[in-house]
Amino acid sequence: MKVVLIGVGQAGGKITQRLAEYDYDMGFGAVQGAMAVNTARADLQNLDIDSMLIGRDRVKGHGVGGDNELGADIMQQEATEVMDGLDAKLTSEAEAVVLVAGLGGGTGSGGAPALAHELGRVYDVPVYVLGVLPGRDEGSIYQANAGRSLKTLAREADSLLLVDNDAWRTAGESVHEGFSEINDKIAQRFGLLFASGEVEAVDQAAESVVDSSEIINTLRPGGMAAIGYASAAASPDAGDNVNAITSTTRNALLTGTSVPNVVKARTGLLVVAGQPERISRKGVERARKWLEEETGSMEVRGGDFPLDS
Repeated sequence: MKVVLIGVGQAGGKITQRLAEYDYDMGFGAVQGAMAVNTARADLQNLDIDSMLIGRDRVKGHGVGGDNELGADIMQQEATEVMDGLDAKLTSEAEAVVLVAGLGGGTGSGGAPALAHELGRVYDVPVYVLGVLPGRDEGSIYQANAGRSLKTLAREADSLLLVDNDAWRTAGESVHEGFSEINDKIAQRFGLLFASGEVEAVDQAAESVVDSSEIINTLRPGGMAAIGYASAAASPDAGDNVNAITSTTRNALLTGTSVPNVVKARTGLLVVAGQPERISRKGVERARKWLEEETGSMEVRGGDFPLDS
């Protein structure tokens, strides 16, 4: 699925850059363009992607200090300028816009819903929000910001892809110590999801390749979505990997989701990535049926994403 990324706020900018880097390093070509928008000049200085400072007249480049109402107000006033910067990146090939934001900070939690509203009003492609929930030890103001932001985003975004900062944190590590590692995991896992719909991204043929329409249709009901991830070594013989695919799928759902304890869903998508000759079609179908039973959904799609390793 060809996407254009917009990072809003400090966390959003950093994650957007990592997603763009991962896509480039892997040679996928799913990311068509990337930009970062912030009210704090310092948070944009170390980014290599295109960036835009907003709210110059209001906060003088110093950020909104966690005030998400101010963040929303600034974005509403300057959304036209932001979309002007986006126009050149949003070509006819783009199939979705993905806003990336930490939902605890003021610019991200306030600005992302306001921008999602304007994007949905102007463009005819889905607008998804990849939103990062603050960890339990990040403070009450961040939790409150996230709660308010979620209510608005659920209405404004076509789908809300959630990551809980505590879900992928290494045990014993503080959220602040683990930000970089968490961002890497977000980039890898969502990067694989976006690229899995790009048949042109890989040279090898698989039995049943996931295409972008399956990602879009899975997210079409809207609301909140989580992504699960797990990996395992594969045998050279596909026939030996039937059980491995099923057990890895179980691990992805039961222990590897971006939001803990999420098992029920209206729709689902199973993507099995790996060398095509090692992917068992029987294993994929068995895992897909297990996912249907476990989530209570009768609309679980499944397929392969051929990779060299």
